Amino acid sequence: MSATSKDNARAEDFKRATAGVLRAIAEQPDVQVAFQPGPSGVSGKRARLPLPTRALPPAEMAKLRGQSDAIALRLRHHDDNVHAQRMPTRREAKDAYDALEQVRVEIVGSRFMDGVRGNLTAKLAEECESEGYDRMTRKDQLPIDKALALLTRERLSGSAGPESAQRVLNLWRDTLGESADQALSEMMTAQDDQNAFARASRKLLAALDLAEAEVDAEPDDNSEDGEDGGEQSGSQDNSQDGEGQSESEQDSMLGAQPEEMEGEAADDDGSESEEEAAVAEGDDRPGGPQPRRERANPDSDAVYRAYTRQFDEEIDAEDLCDADELSRLRQQLDQQLQHLQGVISKLANRLQRRLLAQQTRSWEFDLDEGMLDAGRLARVVTNPLLALSFKRELDTEFRDTVVTLLIDNSGSMRGRPITVAAMCGDILARTLERCAVKVEVLGFTTRAWKGGQSREKWVQDGKPRNPGRLNDLRHIIYKAADSPWRRARKNLGLMLREGLLKENIDGEALLWAYRRLLVRPEHRRILMVISDGAPVDDSTLSVNPGNYLEKHLREVIRDIEHRDQVELIAIGIGHDVTRYYRRAVTIVDAEELGGTMMKKLTELFDEDMEAAWVRAAGERAATVM
Repeated sequence: MSATSKDNARAEDFKRATAGVLRAIAEQPDVQVAFQPGPSGVSGKRARLPLPTRALPPAEMAKLRGQSDAIALRLRHHDDNVHAQRMPTRREAKDAYDALEQVRVEIVGSRFMDGVRGNLTAKLAEECESEGYDRMTRKDQLPIDKALALLTRERLSGSAGPESAQRVLNLWRDTLGESADQALSEMMTAQDDQNAFARASRKLLAALDLAEAEVDAEPDDNSEDGEDGGEQSGSQDNSQDGEGQSESEQDSMLGAQPEEMEGEAADDDGSESEEEAAVAEGDDRPGGPQPRRERANPDSDAVYRAYTRQFDEEIDAEDLCDADELSRLRQQLDQQLQHLQGVISKLANRLQRRLLAQQTRSWEFDLDEGMLDAGRLARVVTNPLLALSFKRELDTEFRDTVVTLLIDNSGSMRGRPITVAAMCGDILARTLERCAVKVEVLGFTTRAWKGGQSREKWVQDGKPRNPGRLNDLRHIIYKAADSPWRRARKNLGLMLREGLLKENIDGEALLWAYRRLLVRPEHRRILMVISDGAPVDDSTLSVNPGNYLEKHLREVIRDIEHRDQVELIAIGIGHDVTRYYRRAVTIVDAEELGGTMMKKLTELFDEDMEAAWVRAAGERAATVM
């Protein structure tokens, strides 16, 4: 047997053993276990684990065992219905709430299983090291859901967390406060009761201003104003939520729905005293989350503006992490791209034929000088008295092209969506460069959760009403248009870095990319937006009208689409973005990436753009019928 066959057999044996152990620990023999590229997760009775390599080094085996045990313990000790009853509505609070519950099931489940506890400890240590926790020197570098999970794990287990995370955790410990510490103590005593633990988790989130305090937590406790209560409302919203309620469902291809992404807001009675209280708090008020778009606000037609641009950032990807980490992240992306290598060549060849077909060649014949016309040599042979005939190719005007890929780097893209977006950017960059088309890859997010330095300045200035955009922008240049792909290839892996993805303010990002295109010398400029839904920034939406960011995005899109300087197209990652963009398509999964991109790029470079999109719409309608 060859070495490759032995490696394959060894990997298959490991997968069978791991799947069997997962079912045994979960005490659910009917669980389906799939090994696929991408992060681990669980949805219903289906568990997903990363696809192991053929070599299967010991470190990889330990990590996979830890991920398998984490899923098994969640299946065994977690109740989705109980979890949903107190699910907060804000995305950041959801992430923390899910992370705390995962800590609980791992601590409870591994209490009497030393091997499982060892696997989980090794997995956690590897994750902290790979994410560079030991290099973090500021509190905001560690996402709050990760920080709370590590602190809670220490409190519940009674042992210190990974050494690499201690320095940044100390920064968090110093700022938790007495209320948060009391909530952690309550979580420690309630770890065997999921319902009580969830109630204590909400107290912790409320103490840190991540979620509204529970008012009507018990089913038989009625509020004075007749509302269903904050918790019931939260669970109802979450049942229709595109992100789902568990850690695994977050890395499904669905991003946050626009209704949810418009955020939480105050009561809709619109009284001035309560409105001022909401502005003063800078967050949601008790009494149950209500959609911000329903809040009465006399300044709902206010012109979009930024409170301050002092802390905004436009930065190259390589400046956001060191070279070693960038190489490691690129390797992760390459593993996802292995099964799509053949797509790149097919896509490039087809596009190349399309572009060359647009360069219609024409000639001028019967000239006295130029290139010898071989097609007319037969006349000279039959009649030597005739002069030789020459030809010359006429100059043709071919519209050179530049394409900008603007990729949403928001928290709702975490997991599978951002992986698909990075793969999409990598394939398009390589393909279009091969076709002599300049490509620029950009990303947009914010520097911090909950406003960052912009919000701090607003607070110092006395919290004026309707301040406008209230967060620090971070616009990332992964690949400049004039930079070759081979020099920028590592940068695309940065999208997989934990902690990079935060809020998304799409309108200003779209303007930024649009203005960069306007100064390009190419005749044809194409802007392709890759996103998963509506803009959301909790800091901005907590003190402005609920449709503030979405309205600005629609205005920007309308202005760009009504001009003929840039062609605007959107690709939705698991979410239909046609409600915003006139030209939009959707990628549901990486497996569909090749065929979808091949078809859409062919339409994109069709000489008659409008005819191509009309034809495509007709094809889709015929398919549905």
